[in-house]
Amino acid sequence: MKLGVFSVSLSVKDLGQSKEFYEKLGFKQFAGSMEHNYLIMKNGNAMIGLFHKMFEGNILTFNPGWDENAKEMENFDDIREIQKQLKNSGLELISEADESGSGPGSLMLSDPDGNVILLDQHV
Repeated sequence: MKLGVFSVSLSVKDLGQSKEFYEKLGFKQFAGSMEHNYLIMKNGNAMIGLFHKMFEGNILTFNPGWDENAKEMENFDDIREIQKQLKNSGLELISEADESGSGPGSLMLSDPDGNVILLDQHV
């Protein structure tokens, strides 16, 4: 199962303060904007999303179809195929992609400890 690029999506209290902190760790702004209340920060292949007032808690995020530069991958597993595999393995989903659709879609599930996992396909 090809899940795509991985990042951690952090719910932050102060976007500017968090940006400054992660810049000190060597991260640079890759995408997003202060005006839209989120920043995607990158250090090599490591990516962190900083999100202000968009969701509660932190989320493990995978983007099927994208590499670490947000470029579309030639070969990837579509979110609907991944969803079928997850459901067939007995995992319970919090939200699901439209199985009859194509292109962008997302699903959510949580691990045994309650950590939320988002699979968010943009292509």
